[in-house]
Amino acid sequence: MLKVTIIGAGNGGQAIAGHLAIRGYDVVLYCRNLNKNKILIEKGGVRLNGEIDGFGKIRTITDDMSVAVKDADVIMIVTTADAHGQIGMQMLPYLKDDQIVVLNPGRTGGAFELRKIFEQSNIRKNIYIVEAQSLLYACRLIEPGAVQILGVKDRVYYSTYPASDCCKVGSILNELSSSFIPVNNALITSLENIGAIFHPTIVLFNACRIERGEKFYFYNDITSHVCSVLQKVDNERIQIGAAFGLKLISAEEWITFAYEGIEGNNFYSKMKNNPAYYKILSPSTINSRLLTEDIPTGILPMIEFGKVAGLSLPLMNSIYNLSSALLNKEFYSNGRTLKKLGFDNMTVSQILQKL
Repeated sequence: MLKVTIIGAGNGGQAIAGHLAIRGYDVVLYCRNLNKNKILIEKGGVRLNGEIDGFGKIRTITDDMSVAVKDADVIMIVTTADAHGQIGMQMLPYLKDDQIVVLNPGRTGGAFELRKIFEQSNIRKNIYIVEAQSLLYACRLIEPGAVQILGVKDRVYYSTYPASDCCKVGSILNELSSSFIPVNNALITSLENIGAIFHPTIVLFNACRIERGEKFYFYNDITSHVCSVLQKVDNERIQIGAAFGLKLISAEEWITFAYEGIEGNNFYSKMKNNPAYYKILSPSTINSRLLTEDIPTGILPMIEFGKVAGLSLPLMNSIYNLSSALLNKEFYSNGRTLKKLGFDNMTVSQILQKL
């Protein structure tokens, strides 16, 4: 049986750790802050309810990266994407040949950022880097050691960087989840980052409500006009893909791709009818990961790839600039620029060749 390490003890990390443990896998969970997770340690595992029900016993819960990484066959990084670089650096000294590192999810450019870190460190180990398009679950943390699974995605794209590694990890990824579907280019999983389209746009159109402390359902309370804007932003994402010769699926298509059986004859009705989106509350502050993560690791790298192709992307640029102004935060210096991803001063064809 595979030994799997989960890096990150938020709702996604605990959901994956709990589910794999329920299925009998040998699971190690890395928590950056054990004091915050005392209840989880006392329970010795994770209780899942909702779409998945059961208790998964975790073999080891640790804040020691060397212990977490040491014997793992697969290492799943399930954190906010703005932490991927730092985690990659922490893992470096302890990685061994043929380990598989999965960014779940990678957002936009996670695999590129991690590969560049490994290359710059002159690491002489054969490490497979996998980027998942999206988290496998729609889930919410009830308390440490207890997660509600609102929905399980039926299909999630994954890729490797370089693409030639995909055939070497496929059987293992499919063993961990039948939802994983391979694609032959990491730019596909990066540009299929639907969260970057949904999250910042909805937050910006509801910023006043969030700041006043109003509680609303993030997806269920969406209006048809905001849905229309989401589609227009999504069209810019699809334009970027087309400029690189990639046919991406639209956000409307993605809802029924990821979650089978969703009813509705348009984007708005599908958003409202998705059970995985039911009763998900809005963030309590505008300074949430829906901007602080999705702008520098989603919208920004999409804009960067668009520049290479000569695209103006007015709506994405507006979202970027408005988010920066709203939070009084400069995202560029620490965000996923082409330079940070290893593609600076390259053309479209040169980037595709490197992939």
